[in-house]
Amino acid sequence: MVRFAGNLDAVTTDASAPLPYHHGNLRAVAVAAAVEEVETVGVAGVSMRRIARRAGVSHAALAYQFGDKTGIFTAVAADGFRLAAEMIGSAATGAAGFLLGGMKYVEFGITHPGHFEVMFRPNLYRGDDPDLASARDAAFDLLYGSARASLAAGSEQVTDEEVVGLVVAGWSLTHGLATLALTANLRDRVGDDLASFAPTLINGVVTLGNLIRREGENLATT
Repeated sequence: MVRFAGNLDAVTTDASAPLPYHHGNLRAVAVAAAVEEVETVGVAGVSMRRIARRAGVSHAALAYQFGDKTGIFTAVAADGFRLAAEMIGSAATGAAGFLLGGMKYVEFGITHPGHFEVMFRPNLYRGDDPDLASARDAAFDLLYGSARASLAAGSEQVTDEEVVGLVVAGWSLTHGLATLALTANLRDRVGDDLASFAPTLINGVVTLGNLIRREGENLATT
C-alpha cells in the first residue's frame, strides 16, 4: 500500500488565482475550477460566479456551457468516475484484484477530494445524464468484475449474492476509511501515514470476519 499524503487535511487552494483559459477548453477549465472550489469552500459554498472567476471566464459563458451549478457538478462527477476507474483499473486484476483495487480507491479519495465529495452525492447532479451514467457504470463494472474474479480464484462457483455482499462490504470499508481520513478523524488514532497502518487494518478486518463468523447465527436471530 502506498503512502497517500503527508497529512490528511482537506486540500485548500487560492480562490483568487484564475486558471489558464484558452478558447475551446471551457469545459475542462470550468470543471477544474469547480473541483478547486469544492476543495476550498465545500459544496455548499460553491457558486457559478466563484467558478467563473476562478476559471477566468464570464458567468454568461459558464451558464451557456452548463446551464447551472447542477450541470457543472454533473461534469465533475462524470470526470471523477472516469479518473477513479483509471486509477483503480491498473491495480484491480488477478486473484488479489479486489483488495488492491480497494487500496487504490482509498488513494483516489484522498488525492482527489473535490471529485470524491461530489461523486457520491447524487442530489448535486443529474444522475440520468448519459455521459455521467456511462462513466459511473464503467467504474462499478470494474468494481463488480474484480470482486467476482477474486472470489472465483478460490471457489469453483460464485453466486451473484456473494459478489454483491463482497462489493458492498469492501466499498463501505474503503469509502469510510477515505472519508475519515479526509475529515481528519483518523490522525489522533492512526497518525498521518495510512500505509504504515495498513497491516493493523488488515488484521482488524480479518478479526472482524472471524467475529462475524462466530456470532453470525446469534446476529441473525436478534
